[in-house]
Amino acid sequence: MLSLAYKQIFKYLNMNTNRLSPRMQEALIKQMTKEAHASQIFLSYGCWADVKGYGGIANFLYRHSQEERNHMIKFMRYILDRGGEARVEAIPAPPENPRNLTDAFNKVFEHEVDNTTAIYEIVNLSFEEKDWATWNFMQWFVKEQIEEEKLALELIDKLKIAGGDSASDESLFTLDKALESAPDDVSLPQEATAENPS
Repeated sequence: MLSLAYKQIFKYLNMNTNRLSPRMQEALIKQMTKEAHASQIFLSYGCWADVKGYGGIANFLYRHSQEERNHMIKFMRYILDRGGEARVEAIPAPPENPRNLTDAFNKVFEHEVDNTTAIYEIVNLSFEEKDWATWNFMQWFVKEQIEEEKLALELIDKLKIAGGDSASDESLFTLDKALESAPDDVSLPQEATAENPS
């Protein structure tokens, strides 16, 4: 007969320590994969911009590729820290290269809107399951997506101001140089005050 201590150890070793529901774990793995795919898309667009001679825009996209990879790691770490099993899945190849800068920036924005929708789905699931730890974790990504969408919109706006697809070489050169050293974050509405509204 096993002693009480052995029974307790046996019980502990066989205890389910995964604090994520199977449905939540799969949703988080899916998002982890989505972030990895986003990283590859931005890397691909960066290569395209580099080939076209837009070194500053390429640098901007390379940095955002790395940021998306960091997001993937955050999801991986969270799954593991909650006792789940993170799984690295295959990702599709990036889409075809953009036709021009307008197409590239529009696709960046569309991608961010799609990612926001996916983030909201996890937030909704965490609310439905009363998984407050995941709900809290996801708030960082909700805020991040506000920033990512605004940054993508600013790309579109800057290109329009430069002249869009008919921009002069000088305007495109200036835009390219500006994006090379542009900050990777933007101010958010939550930070605005009467003294500093922008």
